[in-house]
Amino acid sequence: MNKLRNKVQLIGHVGQKPEVKHLESGKTVANLSIATNESYRDAKGEKVENTYWHNLVAWGKTAELIEKYVDKGSEIAIEGKLINRSYENKDNIKVYITEVVVSDILLMGNKS
Repeated sequence: MNKLRNKVQLIGHVGQKPEVKHLESGKTVANLSIATNESYRDAKGEKVENTYWHNLVAWGKTAELIEKYVDKGSEIAIEGKLINRSYENKDNIKVYITEVVVSDILLMGNKS
């Protein structure tokens, strides 16, 4: 049951070209966001569609795979874990970030 703790699985479309950095330490990191869609009928029977954006970060081989094969509009499936972090911006205001650290990625098909 421990493997079910803090597990995220998403399928969505990449919003913009992933930002990939090769760090001085030799590590590779990729930052990207994907959109997932949800639709339902409201109390009046009208269809309501919502789009949710998810920030992703990937490291190492996964980041290199993203750099090589993922572009804006690509449909991907990811698995990872949810993390929260914070930092102080230049105005000394604490900024909170929630993102998914990607452990696995599946390329779903052509760009839309």
